[in-house]
Amino acid sequence: MIRVAAVGDVHVDKDVVGRYRPALDQLSEVADALLIAGDLTRHGTVDEARCFTQEFGGLGVPVVVVLGNHDHQSDQQDAVAEVITDAGITVLEGTSTVLELNGHRLGVAGVKGFGGGFAGACASNFGEQEMKAFVNTTEVIAERLQSALQEADCDALVALTHYAPVPETLNGEPLEIYPFLGCYQLGRAIDSAPTMLALHGHAHHGSERGRTPGGVPVRNVAHPVIKQAYNVYQLLSAETAADLVGV
Repeated sequence: MIRVAAVGDVHVDKDVVGRYRPALDQLSEVADALLIAGDLTRHGTVDEARCFTQEFGGLGVPVVVVLGNHDHQSDQQDAVAEVITDAGITVLEGTSTVLELNGHRLGVAGVKGFGGGFAGACASNFGEQEMKAFVNTTEVIAERLQSALQEADCDALVALTHYAPVPETLNGEPLEIYPFLGCYQLGRAIDSAPTMLALHGHAHHGSERGRTPGGVPVRNVAHPVIKQAYNVYQLLSAETAADLVGV
């Protein structure tokens, strides 16, 4: 069995340091790894990245993250990622990592993702250069996720994104902003590989549970949704992937 803890949208700055730590200090007793689905910082500054590593570093389990839109706000995303990487935390962007946990190999493939919408209400690669550039960004990012998922050599495979891959986990958000919260291309990438679980954040007012068209369980782990420091999901246990339960 592999126990995966997950949370997103922690938005750490100097005022947040210490808020998550009491629960995180107990993490190694209930989980084998922690995955964080973006928006690690509030405004994407290097100082906030250092606050994040102070809060989420040295937990006794591997920590794997993707960046979110907030982490790009100050155009310091590369420096933010470098600070986090230097603290021993793995940052994914169109890449994957394989963790050796309890005699099993957990593969995590991740991207930030991007917007675009979902079947029947999505942007198309047509018209103005600006629109085509928007959709091209979405498609390139999804292709990178697909490659990262397909290349991971592991026993259990998890997709980690910030933007949502399905509309079901956006229930509760205004329909008008769905195209800015996720895109169907991410779900299609997730279904291209034997993915057991997909985790995302970004939708603070969304719902926790969804499923890709191919049947992969999707969980929105944004902190405002799960309302705790992390949820824990069990992989390779007696439960099937369809019965994954957040603890």
